[in-house]
Amino acid sequence: MINNNNIKSNPPSPLGEGAGVRLLKPWLLAARPKTLTGAMIPVILGSALAYHDGAMKWSLVLCCALFAGFMQIAANMINDLYDFQKGTDREDRLGPERACAQGWITPKAMRRGIAVVLCLASLAGLAALLLCWKDLPYQGIELLLTGVACIIFAFLYTYGLSYLGLGDILVLVFFGLVPVCGTYYIQAHAITAPAILLGFISGISIDALLVINNYRDREQDRISGKRTIIVLGGERFGRYLYLLIGPIVAVLSILLGYLIDGNILYFQIAAYVYLALHINAWGQLNKIRSGKALNKVLGLTSMNMFLLALMLAAAIVYCTL
Repeated sequence: MINNNNIKSNPPSPLGEGAGVRLLKPWLLAARPKTLTGAMIPVILGSALAYHDGAMKWSLVLCCALFAGFMQIAANMINDLYDFQKGTDREDRLGPERACAQGWITPKAMRRGIAVVLCLASLAGLAALLLCWKDLPYQGIELLLTGVACIIFAFLYTYGLSYLGLGDILVLVFFGLVPVCGTYYIQAHAITAPAILLGFISGISIDALLVINNYRDREQDRISGKRTIIVLGGERFGRYLYLLIGPIVAVLSILLGYLIDGNILYFQIAAYVYLALHINAWGQLNKIRSGKALNKVLGLTSMNMFLLALMLAAAIVYCTL
């Protein structure tokens, strides 16, 4: 385990010379704003379904988006801190530089930052609760318990569960079922079959991002003792697991069209476009296989899953026209 004495002394500023930039840039790096697309996808899908059912409320959509965004940032900062303390962020890491590992933010300061962001997430959640608790079946207790569970698992993911090959299950639950159904429930006050199916689509498509991330880092994770599903299954397993996600998501997307009883054509278009883009990304993965060049596939995967969410949301909304 790496302790505080391992922090580099007098670390260089990650960008620029201004004092404001030197203070702000490390926190932006720790927040990893590029990952916020994954946090917004469930909110987009859940809200589109709420719109379809005549229940969408913009104030609640905003609260859900803020809660999801702040929780994602908090999870990123927790990951930055605990991977540093566990020694997982090695000098030969293939992903972006981490703030604690580079010495830009001390562990003590990172803990304070995590607390601040979690407070902001809690405020967004409480604001949503104040707006709708009277209309909920259990007067908001169910939302409070869900919010607490999100905070607990944000810590458990990095602190232990992601090291035991359980990261993919947590992504399915906390980037799929919980946020999609939660976003829909807070507006429509019910959980329906389409909401659950959308939760699976969201979680599985976003898991592709974790799969390619773990595929890229498989050797470093193995050395560090991080037993991701790719480390456990091997390189070939990782490649074909990534490929398999495409057709699964495509089939579920078409099934969603039948379940909503809308225009199936638009759901088919969304499914086929996503599948074609996913196979193209897999082709790049299959060609590159190792090294920092896989970051290109990571970018393609992020773009593909966000585009799918937009296409499905548009198809769902179109059904109401």
